[in-house]
Order: sequence, then C-alpha cells, then structure tokens
Amino acid sequence: MSIELREGDFDAFFEAPFACYGTQGIAVSPMREDLRRALNAEKNPLFRDHARRTWFTAHRDGRIVGRVLAHIHDASNQLHGLQRGYFGCLDCIDDLEVARSLLDAASQWLRLRGCTEIAGGFNLTITQMIGVVAEGFEHAPYTYQDYSPPHIAKLLESLGYQRFFPMTTFEADLREFDPESLLGDKQRALLGNGRWTWERIRRRGLNDVLRDACAVLNDGFRDNPMFVPLTQEEFLYPCEGMMWVIDEHISMVARENGRPVGVLLCIPDLNPFLRATRSRMGLSTLWHLLKLKLFRRRASLIFFSVCRSHHGLGINGVLLHKVTSALKSRGYTHLGLSWVSDANVASHRQMQKLGAKVLHRLYLYRKALA
Repeated sequence: MSIELREGDFDAFFEAPFACYGTQGIAVSPMREDLRRALNAEKNPLFRDHARRTWFTAHRDGRIVGRVLAHIHDASNQLHGLQRGYFGCLDCIDDLEVARSLLDAASQWLRLRGCTEIAGGFNLTITQMIGVVAEGFEHAPYTYQDYSPPHIAKLLESLGYQRFFPMTTFEADLREFDPESLLGDKQRALLGNGRWTWERIRRRGLNDVLRDACAVLNDGFRDNPMFVPLTQEEFLYPCEGMMWVIDEHISMVARENGRPVGVLLCIPDLNPFLRATRSRMGLSTLWHLLKLKLFRRRASLIFFSVCRSHHGLGINGVLLHKVTSALKSRGYTHLGLSWVSDANVASHRQMQKLGAKVLHRLYLYRKALA
C-alpha cells in the first residue's frame, strides 16, 4: 500500500506514537498542549528568534504509521561552523519504507534550506531530550529521558545513518544509599563556610531563581559540544507550569556571597502521570495529578551545573548530598538522571558516587545530505 505524507498536521503528529506503539508501551509523550506550545513558531522564542521547523506524518490505508520533526538551529550552526539540520520525534511502525519516507521528507526540507547533514534525534536542542536508544529497552524512562523502541535504531542504520555522540542515562536506587557518602573534606569545608548558602527552589519567586539557574547553566555548559547559550526567555518558556509539579524540597541553588554558582534541578518523575492520562487533559486529570503528588516514588534529575570558575570545589557533592537527603526524607526510592555523554568524565564520577546504574545507552545518528 502507498504511503501518504502530510506536512504540518498537528493532530496526527501528536497521535502518532499512540497509533504506532499502542497505549501499553513504556514510551511517553508530552501533554498535548505542551507539545503544541513547544512547536509554536510564533510564541516559542527558540523558533521565533533563531531556529526553523516543520513536521511530517506518514499515513497508510487511513492509519497513522509514523512522524518526524525536521528543524534547523541557525544559532547553533553559526556558533559551531556547521550546516546541519536535525530530525526529532521520530516514531514509526517497524517498516523500512515508512521510515525512509519520513526521513527523506525531512532531509529534503533541510536540503532546500542549505543543510549538508542531518542528525538526530534532537527534541529540540542539546539541553533537552536527545538520542536514540540502543540498549536498555526494557527500562521505563524518567522525565527528560528520551526513549525509542528497538526498531528505530535498526531502521536508521539500515538507511545509512551513522552513530556518534554516545550517551548514557542512569538510575540510582536511594533505598540503601547513604547521602553522607557524598561528603568529603572539600564538601564539609563548604558546609562550614558562612559565605555559602544552599537555597531550595520554591514556587514563590520561581522565575527569578530559574533565571539564576539559566545563568549557571550557560556558564557551566559553555564549552560543551553543540551547546548554545540560552536566553532567559528561551530557558523559561518550557518551564511554564512547573510550579504545579515541583516538589519544593528537591531542587537547589548554591550561592557564594549571594551569587548563584551552582544549580541542581530535580522534579518528581511525571511519566506515570503522562501514561495514566495518555498526555491529554480530561475529567480525570486532576485526580491523576493528586495521585502523583501523594504516591510519587521516582524523581528525575534534569540537570546540574556549576560555574566554571568554581569547578573542583566540591559544590556538586554538596548539592547532591542535600538533594538525595531530601529525596529520602520525602519517601522517594529511585532517582533517574538525564543523559550524560561518554566524554563527560566529571559527571560520570558523580554517577559512580551515587551508585547509579546504567538505564539506557543512546546515540545520535547522522547522514550526509547529497
């Protein structure tokens, strides 16, 4: 049967993962309106100021059989000297022709806009969910961990895409973990120094603290591959609504003489809520949100960063000590940690100190655009 491609059909784009994988799988989708908002070219400062996007869905015999997002981060290309376009949100049935049709459409759209290479999965920047899962398919992802079933990587490789930028996501079992193990001489010295404060991220004044977090992220990540500094508006845009889901005890900012120099952003794992609601607002949404708050046991560490001038002082150790202590006291049993590249030796050391186990192995995939 022939494959029909549609460009810009948001309803089909949102429905595609459910149509392809059913409702019993472990993959999740953002809430429908959150996804619509992320893709809004007029309101999302990423697309309004320095990026472009479109999306395609594949249909066969009246059924949605796949989707893909195509986008160009012009600011990234300028900063890193690339002519690269990206694919993201690649979901499809296990069918080579469907995958080929979607990726060919994305490639053609990128080629016509001057790109010489396509890479992914990127959803939507290096600071968000990236990667295609290659190992660990049996493990349910946490919030901010991308997930794809086994056939996605196989289809990409069959179509000539090459792996690069290997990554790992992790899970720490907190039930037997002792947060005191994170404290050495450097960390204890910081805790005993009056110049330092350790501030929980609360709902009141949340945006002000998130602006501080943006500054620390930009400083700490500035030399990382593919990273582009975020404007405050770009950083805050996807955080709208966070006050309804944060736990005020489990995220923290480190300040030296009032200046923010370290941040650890952790939230309850929202994926059980997203699965229960099928990522839609409905009559039962408030009940499922209440259930999440009452029975949450999994938390997700979104990112942690320290200003480069303060590397090596033990700040990450103190932040992790305080946050894991709070998680245990609040009844959390497991902590998921967002992707860490193989080249990030310092973060891998932190994973070892936490006793974290590998959850997923992921890669980016790329291909030249002839």
